[in-house]
Amino acid sequence: MSANGQAATATEPPEIDTDLLITVSGPPGCGATTLCERLAEAMDCPYVSGGDIFRELAEEKEISLHQHIAEADTSADIDRELDERLQSMAEKWGESDKPFILESRLAGWLAADHADLRLWLDAPDEVRVDRIENRVETESEMRVREVSEAGRYESYYDIDVGDREFYDLLLNTARWTKDGVFEIVKAAIESYDADADEGPFETPPVDM
Repeated sequence: MSANGQAATATEPPEIDTDLLITVSGPPGCGATTLCERLAEAMDCPYVSGGDIFRELAEEKEISLHQHIAEADTSADIDRELDERLQSMAEKWGESDKPFILESRLAGWLAADHADLRLWLDAPDEVRVDRIENRVETESEMRVREVSEAGRYESYYDIDVGDREFYDLLLNTARWTKDGVFEIVKAAIESYDADADEGPFETPPVDM
């Protein structure tokens, strides 16, 4: 009760109290969207997905998602425009000292030193295929896109997406439930101590 006898009203604190910028990466069907949505709610912070930005760019150009994907396969401009936006967001939020979640295949690279924790999620191919069966994208399209994107990243930025050395946490999301994956990541975030941090692996800056 307050001094005047009225019930005090208080807002519930975020489930995860942190000011970290966290990047989440992984192939289609890895569980990144599910985790990021849960983390954003628990951290009470914005969450930006590379897929959402890609769709926004398609809408701005008034073309379908499939058309945009096809154009991305033949033009470097679309990928670079997407990556520049993601990189700009990472810089903005990295300088704000506020929590933020950035999710894309290149999020860990694009955020560079602005990222406090970098996560890589994965799962066996057959599990990921089952997870995307209700999506617009088919299994064959998923596999073609993965190979195509890997080639473009190496061509544009000299990035090997198979190099996961600099990630702080790698998880096979097929081994735990959705709640289990969240609890593992939650524990990693809450136990992170910047003063005790002896240093992340170096992340070369991505030159756009």
